[in-house]
Amino acid sequence: MDKQTSILPKSRLGRFASLVLLSGALGLMAASGVVSSTRNPLQIAILHWYGANQTASFGVGNGPEGVAFDGASLWVSNRSDGSVTKLRASDGACAGTCTFAVGSLPIGVAFDGANIWVANFGGNNVTKLKASDGSTLGTFAVGTQPVGVAFDGANIWVANFGSNNVTKLNESGTILGTFAVGIQPIGVTFDGANIWVANFGNDNVTELKLSGTTLGTFAVGTGPTFLAFDGANIWVANFGSSNVTKLKASNGSTLGTFAVGSAPNGVAFDGANIWVANFDSHSVSKL
Repeated sequence: MDKQTSILPKSRLGRFASLVLLSGALGLMAASGVVSSTRNPLQIAILHWYGANQTASFGVGNGPEGVAFDGASLWVSNRSDGSVTKLRASDGACAGTCTFAVGSLPIGVAFDGANIWVANFGGNNVTKLKASDGSTLGTFAVGTQPVGVAFDGANIWVANFGSNNVTKLNESGTILGTFAVGIQPIGVTFDGANIWVANFGNDNVTELKLSGTTLGTFAVGTGPTFLAFDGANIWVANFGSSNVTKLKASNGSTLGTFAVGSAPNGVAFDGANIWVANFDSHSVSKL
């Protein structure tokens, strides 16, 4: 058994363990949202299967996992190399130095408006890099086996898979609080007011105030991994039940559960539609 798979618990992960926790969120948000539309914003589109229309591919490191966009460049975490790669979004080119060392088994990546934050699953810490040049600004301890990372406009939130909690840090890396959530939290996202965490081991999501107070826990599908916010609702990818759950962000009520491909993992909103990466069926679904 290799290093990556051996560090994961065997209980509920099953075949999911071979991912070394997951292939990361599709953390690309549209540069601009829908300005005007005649369509009902609450209406769900008919689900279709889409073939991959690959226009180009670009080399990064080994075992790419998470991805984030900083407004000009894409940052990709390379799990097996302990590094991140920076690529120019316009053409995928590497301008100057484009690979930067971080910690052990990096997975989640987030942009805070000036810096890149990387969750190092194997190091129990996060690395902060200057987005303009990739220089390391610090490495900060968090919980056990951090995976997801989110920025709330002022602070960084990290989901710690192994310690069943989330860590809140300020821009200097100082821990502002550690807050219990469900079992095996993976994804974390910000809805403009509160923090949402997907608890893989509990089949639910936790909503927290920015103070860390728990607002509620809401059932979703089996093995939730990552989440996305569409401006009004939270979408949750359920790896074990091959569907996504839509929750109303204002009160956590379930608005629907929609079948997608097999073992959905990453989920993202493009300003109009929801995109889901299906690990086992090697496809993406658009809703």
